[in-house]
Amino acid sequence: MKVYSLVGKSGTGKSYQAMSLCGRKDIPAIIDDGLFIYESRILQGQSAKRQTTKIGAIKTALFTDEEHRQTVAKKIKEINPDKILILGTSTGMVNKIAERLELPEIEERIFIEDITTEAQRTAARKQRVELGKHVIPAPAGQLKTDFSGYFLHPIRMIRGFGFGTKENIQERSVVRPTYSYLGEFFISDKVVNDIVYYLGEKNEGVHSIVRVLTQNTKTGIGLTVTVNMNYGNQVMECARELQREITEHVAYMTAFNIHSVDVEVKGLV
Repeated sequence: MKVYSLVGKSGTGKSYQAMSLCGRKDIPAIIDDGLFIYESRILQGQSAKRQTTKIGAIKTALFTDEEHRQTVAKKIKEINPDKILILGTSTGMVNKIAERLELPEIEERIFIEDITTEAQRTAARKQRVELGKHVIPAPAGQLKTDFSGYFLHPIRMIRGFGFGTKENIQERSVVRPTYSYLGEFFISDKVVNDIVYYLGEKNEGVHSIVRVLTQNTKTGIGLTVTVNMNYGNQVMECARELQREITEHVAYMTAFNIHSVDVEVKGLV
């Protein structure tokens, strides 16, 4: 396994540049902020960007938690990529990560100054400092469970215009971490309930929404919706349509990961 490292100060665009660098050097695997990403899929780890403090984020990125370290190291051995890129803010940090994950010595060291201009680094710093935005080198769909309730902004980079290229589309995602100085937001259960009640009014087969129960978990929310249906309609079809609409619209409007929507038909009116 050939190990690469990409080193740069916080907010200089390492995660954003990582995908392009991996494309140029044909590197399939990345270690970034506590995550093991392989071929644009998060296979193992915890994101440092989910931590509530900067100290907690640093500890996660360095794999100081033994269980976290073991699960990621085991998954890397299982996949056994021929090349892997480690991202870090210093040479010492990437060395420590390689050591803790039981990886071979770093063969090629790349610094953010080698692959970006001063203007690019300034722009990246502005995104971090003024807007609190962080990039994760993985598609938004891969992060949905980990970042349920966070507004994920996908960035698609289409590279090359010919046939035969191995990977024409590279996707990254932007998040604002919990520890951002910009503060945090929350979405009350009433908002979710109002969306469900509105969708019920729009569904011709639904007479009324009786109640909405919301179960919040770390990975998303589950909804149980009790309804009265209008007599003369196809009950199962209308219930499935309502289920689909709730899943789609609540996820879109709140950024929550919806892991279940149960529709219970109480009666016919």
